[in-house]
Amino acid sequence: MHPLLDPERQALARRYEREKRLIGLAGTALSLALLLAFFFLGASARLASLPAFVWAFIIYGAALLAWMTILGLPLAFFAGYVREHRWGFSTQTPAGWLTDQVKGFGVGLVLGWIGLALLLLVMARFGPWWWLVAGLGMALVGVVMSTLAPVIIDPIFHRYKPITDETLTRPLLDILAREGLKSSGFFEEDMSRRTRKENAFLAGLGRTRRVVLGDTLVKSMTVPEIVGVIGHEVGHFRFRHIWKGIAAGTVEQVAVFFALDAVMRAAFPASFLASPRANMSLVPMMAAVGVAVVGAVFGPLGNSISRCFEKQADIYAVTHVPDGRAFIAALAGLANRNLSNAYPARWVKILYYSHPPVGERLDDCERALAGRP
Repeated sequence: MHPLLDPERQALARRYEREKRLIGLAGTALSLALLLAFFFLGASARLASLPAFVWAFIIYGAALLAWMTILGLPLAFFAGYVREHRWGFSTQTPAGWLTDQVKGFGVGLVLGWIGLALLLLVMARFGPWWWLVAGLGMALVGVVMSTLAPVIIDPIFHRYKPITDETLTRPLLDILAREGLKSSGFFEEDMSRRTRKENAFLAGLGRTRRVVLGDTLVKSMTVPEIVGVIGHEVGHFRFRHIWKGIAAGTVEQVAVFFALDAVMRAAFPASFLASPRANMSLVPMMAAVGVAVVGAVFGPLGNSISRCFEKQADIYAVTHVPDGRAFIAALAGLANRNLSNAYPARWVKILYYSHPPVGERLDDCERALAGRP
């Protein structure tokens, strides 16, 4: 074990992760069961056949999301509120948690309507080639969402305060300038209203790009450690990981939609692609098949690509920020405080980890720092 990692915290981290994994599996199973029930109990077909297609579409989208949300609420409350309080992370009140769920439902409903409308339109317009057009269209969706989320969606859930402390912003500007990276500003996010966990990231694209630091992280880390964390994010920019991720995600979506098309044609040859109403009635089955395909094949593949990107960004940070040792301390500190399992089983890493385990990250950074001029 790396000397900066706390053995007692790591023992807790293994328990915390095991619980999280079991709850995640239960959540996936529940989602699949609810989707199948919505379809096989006849609710999907009845709602899709309501008079006036526009109203049928609006009611269908709202009803499906309400079905999934309300029946999934007990597990969501246990996972996001009860369990997080039990482990000493959550700072929310029940009212605050419920408010977030209501906001999430509203945002999900609007995005769901837009996504479903586009999907039905593509399926009606392009017929047997819908899977290719829809998959390629995900690239545009990814760019739009990455650009708009920091200024439209994120403020619905969080409050942002500009950071004016020059002892922090000056070194952050320096590390951004190293790669010619411009930011619309530095902002502190009110993470402490919900959790004691810590995070920081670069959000947005182009003019909406901003540096966001959780207030919990600002209170716990030194300036050199924060610079190291943002240096990691600059590393993603240096290696164009955002664009590579969008490209890889597009290829994945094309493959997922292709597999989905093949399964739906075989399972529902008479109704699939027959009409917009027929396609809408099959949405729960398409969602269930999509979840199964992604979980079994493309989820682990996507995690593998992401781990490669994260390793590159780590090496960039530890070799380009003024104090590489501070970045290593930041990684270890985050693992200790956030209860991140530094040494999971190999199968757990392959199936669930989008980042290399912290133990691997620390070892890679130590080797890179040793070879730094």
